[in-house]
Amino acid sequence: MSAAQGHAGVRRIAIAIGDPNGIGPEIAVRAAAAPPPGVAPILVGDEYILRGYAERFAPGAELQIAPLQALERSAFKPGALDPRAGAATVAYMREAVRLCLAGGADAVVGCPHSETAVNRAGIAFNGYTGLVADLTGTPREKSFMMLVAAGLRIAHVTLHESVAQALGRLSPQLVVEAGLASAALLRRLGIAEPLIGVFGINPHAGEDGLFGDEDERITKPAVAELQRRGVRAEGPVGADLMLAQRRHDAYLAIFHDQGHIPIKLLSPLRASALAIGVPILFSSVAHGCALRHRGPGHRRPHRRARNPGTSRRGLSAAAGNALPRKVESGHGKDARKRRSGA
Repeated sequence: MSAAQGHAGVRRIAIAIGDPNGIGPEIAVRAAAAPPPGVAPILVGDEYILRGYAERFAPGAELQIAPLQALERSAFKPGALDPRAGAATVAYMREAVRLCLAGGADAVVGCPHSETAVNRAGIAFNGYTGLVADLTGTPREKSFMMLVAAGLRIAHVTLHESVAQALGRLSPQLVVEAGLASAALLRRLGIAEPLIGVFGINPHAGEDGLFGDEDERITKPAVAELQRRGVRAEGPVGADLMLAQRRHDAYLAIFHDQGHIPIKLLSPLRASALAIGVPILFSSVAHGCALRHRGPGHRRPHRRARNPGTSRRGLSAAAGNALPRKVESGHGKDARKRRSGA
């Protein structure tokens, strides 16, 4: 069946099934068969793959499918790392984003992908955030990932690149763009005056130059510029100290591990990733496609798939962002009480 317009008040979420040889199709089907209230999932993928998983894991469920012919049947080998599956991953996402831009969906959820498979297909790829930016015509330097889990929201100024490359690319303007994108998302969530904490680059944010001058040159001017533009930003402060305070609506991590480690330590396999700074609402799970658990020797569902909450949280994150919510205050005790998600 093809994608159709949803009824008023129902949020239509296009789910790109990720790497078809991984756990993506299964968790997509499971989540679509039991969606959160007010959500109408649209599965985007090869229909023969989705029907097969539906027969096994959601028999009798009425699933809405936007069918593609992206993966030849000979390449559908659960558990196999295959560049054809990588190319299909991108095709599914391209169609899901097209649906959203055309008004056929209110938001997009991406299931787990294999960066290796996509790159072996000859497609430069370092994650969904950059791909969504490209598909929506957004400059990559204006698009960022925010992880959400366990009462934390952490946006990343840099992401999937070496620390040396990330440091060479850092500038006050890049930090400012990440802060502006984070503030815009938080306002869309209904937080009128969000408070954003900016992590330092060096330990203790450099201790006024004692541990390097990068924070003097990059993060301090960036915070001052954000404040000048009306964003309630604080920092830079060492990530350890700032996270211990837990009084901000969101944080800016400078590097990948500054943000990923606290999120995954507090909430393993339960985080949602949001693309911010792009014109569509996009969320994905924050774990891999588990190819090694999809081969012929693994007939039981993997633990990530047995609990469809991984993708259902992505659905909830996307659906929760599809319409603005009213929130009274942006920080302090009230904010901490509501920080169970995006």
